[in-house]
Amino acid sequence: MMKNEVLKSWVEQYSEPLLKRAVYLLSDREDAEDVVQEVFIAAFSSYDSFEEKSKPLTWLQTILKNKVADFYRKKYRAEPQIRLDHFFDETGSWKNDDVLHDWDATNKEAELLDNDDFNKTLEDCIEELPSRWKIPMKMYYLQEKKAPEVSQELDISTTNLWKILQRSRMQLRECLDFNWFAQS
Repeated sequence: MMKNEVLKSWVEQYSEPLLKRAVYLLSDREDAEDVVQEVFIAAFSSYDSFEEKSKPLTWLQTILKNKVADFYRKKYRAEPQIRLDHFFDETGSWKNDDVLHDWDATNKEAELLDNDDFNKTLEDCIEELPSRWKIPMKMYYLQEKKAPEVSQELDISTTNLWKILQRSRMQLRECLDFNWFAQS
């Protein structure tokens, strides 16, 4: 088969699984569609380097992984600096010490990840995070990338990553406290 025919069949065969994975990684269908389109453009451009040592979907998923990393890197660098006045006052003290205390986890709350309504609330809370926090959070927890890899891809120090993840978790906790636990 000719290159154009092969790539056309790949688009037909693999668009849906690639789009499903991209939506999971990016949490936005439009962004995911754009990234998948970039995957096929990259595949067309580098088709001659495909040695068929792996299946086409595996090769395309590797391209997708790199395009998602590029997307996050670009978006992360484009975002403005984050204001911390949500958590701290002008002296640098906590506005609300409640975030420092442990949650009281009961058996009911330990099973929350099986609850569709809770998962929807959690997803909404994640989406409310500033992009500079949401991106590392998704890379570390959802894509399960190691801290050095996330730090390298976003061009931040590992110490900065840990601070971002800590602040993200605190904001998620506050959001869940307000939108889920206070409602129960």
